Amino acid sequence: MRSAHTVSAVREAERALMARLPEGALMRRAATGLAVECARLLPRVYGSRVVLLVGSGDNGGDALYAGALLAARGAAVYGMLAGPRAHEGGLAALRAAGGRVRTFLGDPSDGGELFDADLIIDGMLGIGGRGGLREPYGTLAVLAENAPAPVVAVDLPSGVDADTGEVPGHAVRADVTVTFGVLKPGLCVDPGADRAGRVHLVDIGLTPELGGPDLIRPQAVDIAALLPKPGTESDKYRRGLLAVRAGSDHYRGAAVLTVGGALRTGVGMVRYGGASAAVDQVLARWPETVAVDLDPQGSTRLGPGRVSALVIGPGRGTHPANADELHAVLDSDCPLLVDADALTLLSGDGGTSLAQTLRERTAHTLLTPHSGELARLLPGADRSDIEARRLEHVRRVADEFDCTVLLKGSTTVIAQPGLPAAANPTGTPLLATAGSGDVLAGAIGALLASGLPAYEAAMCGAYLHGRAAVLARGGAPVSATDLLDGLPLAVAEARGTG
Repeated sequence: MRSAHTVSAVREAERALMARLPEGALMRRAATGLAVECARLLPRVYGSRVVLLVGSGDNGGDALYAGALLAARGAAVYGMLAGPRAHEGGLAALRAAGGRVRTFLGDPSDGGELFDADLIIDGMLGIGGRGGLREPYGTLAVLAENAPAPVVAVDLPSGVDADTGEVPGHAVRADVTVTFGVLKPGLCVDPGADRAGRVHLVDIGLTPELGGPDLIRPQAVDIAALLPKPGTESDKYRRGLLAVRAGSDHYRGAAVLTVGGALRTGVGMVRYGGASAAVDQVLARWPETVAVDLDPQGSTRLGPGRVSALVIGPGRGTHPANADELHAVLDSDCPLLVDADALTLLSGDGGTSLAQTLRERTAHTLLTPHSGELARLLPGADRSDIEARRLEHVRRVADEFDCTVLLKGSTTVIAQPGLPAAANPTGTPLLATAGSGDVLAGAIGALLASGLPAYEAAMCGAYLHGRAAVLARGGAPVSATDLLDGLPLAVAEARGTG
């Protein structure tokens, strides 16, 4: 796992480390790592034109010292100060190496050097920045975004909140972010992650000083370690039996996609219950399914036979009978994934009793909303609030209902009380397609049925789902049915990693 830590944790670790190091050693380590990465981005260092955007704090000092190292190798380095003050040691080092410095006056026409640069280094604000960019920082961020040269952010793009990823106004859009010591949550979660570009981590010795992470980002090897692996004694029961309550007369495709997501992820058996038209569609596409007609206006049974986990909601409907069905499911001791229409029932006028039943559950429970559905679960929130501060809101819902929550979106984020949040690294815009969420529900349901806890099933399912979108058609636009083709490839790839 790659770990991300909050600003307060990073500051505490820095203080502990600096107490044992010579003065300035930590900044020199950071500046050296920054200069090395910047040199890699230049076609050649000697004769290249590098512009530094310099704030008044240590972030500006990192940029100035890195600029001095590049200047010593023959680069023409130009420091543009965003205010009257800057790190004195860094300024002296840059000037001694032949770099030039001036103060940016705030007029956009005063930033011509940016448009002649081969590389721009953003050292305006570091991890302590809050509340968006004030002037002239905002103007410099806009100029840098419009300049043709690649932009390297120092530790964090200026204007991005390090703890949340929030971007409350103008922010630098970096091609590469060189971050020091440890990842910050804002580099892993949109909208901040979108501003960070490729993130390069420079080890400056902080790791031994840090405690538990605030957020984790699973890698392929982590998913490989978590995925259940069939053995010689495996049979369909040991591999898991998943009950699916998805689809209806109006939305038969949701049933087909949810069942398919489970089967293509490797579940032992799917028991499907739904309207007769949906049953016909499911059996036509997936004849291995054990399916039964359930009266959509009457039955609240969990389905025929025993099951290991259950998925409910995609395309199911919001009729009062569906609320009764959801009540019955919530009252069971079966691991459960709640999606789509079932989430609407939880947040509706009659959802109070359902929500209380959800809070009282002891079995593993996972909610999988998109931002609009999450907003309905949080009175007073709206979709734009959710998308601006994903971590804050997904944690609020997880605490409110005392369960695991997976928030779908440009960054899929998972929260569970008592555990670090998890940000999925395989998300892609290719997943913005009708039915994608139904496939995800089925895939995670298969992993729940295999015995994985909700948090780990969500983490693995999101990872595989993201990889499936790329593997299905080699990165071309995909449909939900393409995802079904990609899932076995993603599972095989992940198991091969292990």
